[in-house]
Amino acid sequence: MDVIFWIATNIFGQAAILLGFIVLLGLLLQKKTASQTISGTFKTIIGFLIIGAGAGVIVNALTVFEPLWKEVFNLSAEPLGDFMGQEAFNANFGSAVALAMTLGFVINVVLARFTRFKYIYLTGHMMFWTTTIFAGIAVQAAGDVSFGKLVIFLAVIMGVYWTLQPAATQPLMRKITGNDNIALGHTSASVALLGALAGKLLGNKENDSEKIKLPKGLEFLRDSNVITALTMGSLFLVGAIIISFKDTPGAQELVAMAGDQNFIIYAIIQSFTFTAGIAVVLMGVRMFIGEMVPAFKGIATKIVPGAKPALDSPIVFPFAPNAVILGFLGSFVGALLWLVVLGNTVGYVFVPTMIVLFFHSATAGVFGNVTGGVRGALLGGFITATVVAWGQFVTVKFLLSDTIPDTAMWAADSDMFILGPIVRFLAQLFL
Repeated sequence: MDVIFWIATNIFGQAAILLGFIVLLGLLLQKKTASQTISGTFKTIIGFLIIGAGAGVIVNALTVFEPLWKEVFNLSAEPLGDFMGQEAFNANFGSAVALAMTLGFVINVVLARFTRFKYIYLTGHMMFWTTTIFAGIAVQAAGDVSFGKLVIFLAVIMGVYWTLQPAATQPLMRKITGNDNIALGHTSASVALLGALAGKLLGNKENDSEKIKLPKGLEFLRDSNVITALTMGSLFLVGAIIISFKDTPGAQELVAMAGDQNFIIYAIIQSFTFTAGIAVVLMGVRMFIGEMVPAFKGIATKIVPGAKPALDSPIVFPFAPNAVILGFLGSFVGALLWLVVLGNTVGYVFVPTMIVLFFHSATAGVFGNVTGGVRGALLGGFITATVVAWGQFVTVKFLLSDTIPDTAMWAADSDMFILGPIVRFLAQLFL
C-alpha cells in the first residue's frame, strides 16, 4: 500500500513527471539513442513546467481580477455552514483518492488496449481533482462507506470517464487540429461539446474567428497577444475605475494591493501580466507537444496499438487563438449575468473562478468556432459560464455540502458539475 501511495503521489500526482515518464517509456520502446531519449524526456518535463509557470502568472493576475469584479457588484463570500473541509477530507479519504486514481489509470490503459477507444488520459492534475470531487460527492451520498468499496467505485468511474471523454470530443478535435494525433483530456469536454453544438445550430461556420478581415490600420489585431492584452486591459480598466470611486472596505483593500502605485496603472499592468502568462503557456504547449506526439508512437505501437494521448486543454489554443479570447469574453459576460441572477434569485453568491472560466471557456470557444465561427466561440464561452455558475450552486449546496464545498468553489468545473448528479445516484445505488 505504501508503494502504491508513493507512486500515486509522486508520479500520478505530478503531471510533469507523469508526462516525462510516458515520453521516456515511448522513446525506450522505439529504441532511440541515449541522447534522443534524455533530450525528449527533459524537454517534455520542461515544456510542461513552462505551462505551469505561465498558468501561475495567469492565476496571480486573476487573483486581482476576481475580487475586483466581486467588489464592483458588492458581493461577499457566503458562509457554507458546517463541513469537513479539504484538510480533514484528505486525512480521512486521501489514500482512497490516490489509490482510486492509480487503479483508474490502469483501467483506462486496459480499456484502451482491448476496446476501440484508443485514448490514454495524461492530464495528471485533473485526474487528481476530478477523483477528489467525485470522492466528496460519493462520501456524502453513501455516508459510512468502506475504504475498499470507495476505491473500487471511484476507480471504475474514473477509468471509464478517462477513456470515453477523449473519444467523445475526438471527431471535433480532428477538425480543429487537422489530424488524428492527439486528443483532449480535460474536464472542459462537456462545455466544448455544448459549444460546438450551439455553434452548429446558431453560428456561422464560414465566419471563422481566425479569418476575421480587419482594416489595414487594425492588422495588429491579428496578433493573439495584442487581442488578449486589449480584452483583458479593457476589463481590468473598467473595474479599476469603478473601484477607485468606491469607499468601501473591500475597495480600500484592493487599492492597498497597489502600494504606492496608482491603482488604475496597477490594474493595467496586471492585464499585461495576464497576457504574458498566456504567451508562456502557449510556448510550453508547443515544446512538450513537439516531444510527446513522436514519443507516444512507442506506446501506441508496443503496448496499446493505435493509442492517442489525451492532453490538457491548452493543446487546442494555438489552433484558434482568436477563438480563445472570444470564448473567455463570452464567459465573462455570462459570469457577470449569473453573479446577479443567482444572488437575487436563489441567494447563492457565485464564485466566478476566472481560472476555471478562462481555460474552459477558451476550449469551448475553439470548439464553438470550428462549427459556428465567431458566434459559436462566443456562445461556447457563455455556455461555460452558465454550466459553471449553476453547476457550482447545485454541487456546493446539494452534492457535497457536508464534505468539501470549499474545494468545489474553486477546483470543481464543467465535467464535474455535469457528471456530479450521476455520481451521486450511482453512489447511493452501489455504496
